[in-house]
Formats: sequence, structure tokens, C-alpha cells
Amino acid sequence: MRYDKELRALKRANRLRKRQLFDLEIKDFASNDYLGLAHKKELLDLAYQRIYNFPLNAAKASQLINGYTQIHYDFEHYMSKLSGFEDCITVGSGFLANIALIESLVRKGDTLVMDEEFHASGILASRLVENVKIFRHNDPDDLMCTIKEAKGRVVVAVEGVYSMSGDVLHPEIVDVVGDECLFIVDEAHSVGVVGERLLGVLDGKEIKPNYIKMGTLGKALGSYGAYILASAHIIEYLENRAKSIIYTTALSLMDVALAHEGMQEMQKNLAYYKDAIKKRQEIARRFGYESQSLIIDIPKKDVLRVQEELIKRGFLVGAIRPPTVPHPIVRIIARVGESQEDLEVLLELIREL
Repeated sequence: MRYDKELRALKRANRLRKRQLFDLEIKDFASNDYLGLAHKKELLDLAYQRIYNFPLNAAKASQLINGYTQIHYDFEHYMSKLSGFEDCITVGSGFLANIALIESLVRKGDTLVMDEEFHASGILASRLVENVKIFRHNDPDDLMCTIKEAKGRVVVAVEGVYSMSGDVLHPEIVDVVGDECLFIVDEAHSVGVVGERLLGVLDGKEIKPNYIKMGTLGKALGSYGAYILASAHIIEYLENRAKSIIYTTALSLMDVALAHEGMQEMQKNLAYYKDAIKKRQEIARRFGYESQSLIIDIPKKDVLRVQEELIKRGFLVGAIRPPTVPHPIVRIIARVGESQEDLEVLLELIREL
């Protein structure tokens, strides 16, 4: 077999991964469904009616051919108006959105400046870029020095909430970037979790022409796909240069409709969701874990054993190992979809283990 050697090496290093089917009744503290919307059947019913009354079931083609529909337009218009950006475009996934942004915006002679803990999609995209500079994680001072050394147009890429650590973007970084650099903020893990309207770290800030926000539909919004918010000028440019937008079929109509319903649900019930998030953060704090998001990362050497023991007790957590993270962690998502009482039980079990 062609890859036996590589697979054996992964197994020896305890890095072999496998897909698994988990009991759907298990208490889920592993998924990125932050608000529990993936379980709300009423949202599915509303999205179904939206699609059922539309002539098409599927996009059928690239957005630049005839795959762009009123379903896409309505969601994009709603998101841009809600978030204070001029325009919006849907993309197949958050991974593809970051590829689209970095691959198309950083031209020859330009410089990509990226946080060292940026998502793997950005790391992959950076290999397509001529000049890349990495700055220390969430460090405004190091970012400032790095920008000063950069050439050409400068594109800075950060996350609103970092997916493994749960760190929230340092507020001074926004000031350091200023008005000159293009500023990509991956808000995949911050939308639905932080901000006055739960719209992420840019929520409530003055939206400047150089700001670009990427958000996913597959996390807090309980669907699948992604969107990019930016100036009309940047969106027009992406339509013409971003390969993972031009050369892929437009995002599924059902996914777009479901995300639209999910965002409306979140906005209608902001007080409830914000209170639920706050209470879960308070529980984490009582157990000694400080989190401004809903991600709790707990360093453990034997993460697979801990995960296995917790599964036996009816709880699912993430067992994250290198190279995804420098050191193994148990990653807990304090989801609104699971009760506060179950979160307390889980954290007590981990303390015992």
C-alpha cells in the first residue's frame, strides 16, 4: 500500500485520526454549534418553506454563471445591512472563504501579515503568497513592528476568537492596523458569541473601507457555508479574482436559507442568548477557567484517554492533538445547546480525571 509508512508514523506519534459515529443522545460539548441552533427544528421548517416556495432546489452553477439566486441576495443584503458593511458575498465554506481572500488580495509585491495561530485555511493559502510575515499571537506591539517591515500593500489576517484557545482578539490590534492595511478578521468563532448583537469583535465598531469580515454559517448559525462582508469595491474584486468563488458551484440554497433563519432567531432573542453565554462563562470561571468566549481549553497529556472516559459517562469533548495545537488539549465548547447543570457536571468530572 502506497501510504502505509506514513500511516504507521502517525499511529506511532499518537496522531492518527478517524471519523466516528457518536451516539446522538450524548451531551455534546465538542461541536461549534455555540447557540444550539443546529437542533432547532422550527428553523429547519422555516427554511424549508422558504425553499419550497422557490422555483429551484439547488444553485445549479457558479455564482458567476447563473447560480446566484434571490435566496443568496436576500441573505447577503440582510447581513450587510445588519453588520454595517457595504456588501456581502456567500462562499462554500469558511476554509474556502479564507483561501479566496488571501489568494486574491495579496498580489505580487504585497505582504501578508498573519497571526501565528491563524486558522489552517490561512496557513494553506499563505503558501500561494510571495511575501508572508507572521507575528506573535495576539500581540499588538509585535504586529506594529511587523507592519513597519512589510512591503507593498499590507494585508493583515487575524481571528475574532481563536478556535483552539478561545482567545478574543486583542482590542489594540484594531488600532495598530489603522486605515492603511487591509484588515481580514475571521469571525467564524466570534459571531454568535461576542459583541453587543453577538456579531463578533467588529460589532459596534466603525466599519472602515479597509475592514473585511469573514463569518461562517456552520457554527453559531446552525447551517453550513460562509460569507464575506466588505466594501462594495472589495466584493467586486473578489467576484473577479477569487478562484474559490469563481470556480465553484454557489452555496446550497437550503444552507443559505437555514443560516438566514438562524441569524434572525439570534437577533430576535439576543437577551436570552447573551444571558445564557454569560452564565456559562461564570460557571467556567468558578472552575478556574477564564474564557471571554465559549471555548475552554484544558491542557492534558492523555487527551484521548480523558475523552474516552468522558464518553463512557455520556459527555463528548474535543481531544485536540499536535499538529493542530502545540500541546494536547481537551477542548470544551460550553454550548447553549446543553444545560448549565451538565456543564458543571462535565467540569467536575474533568477535575476528577
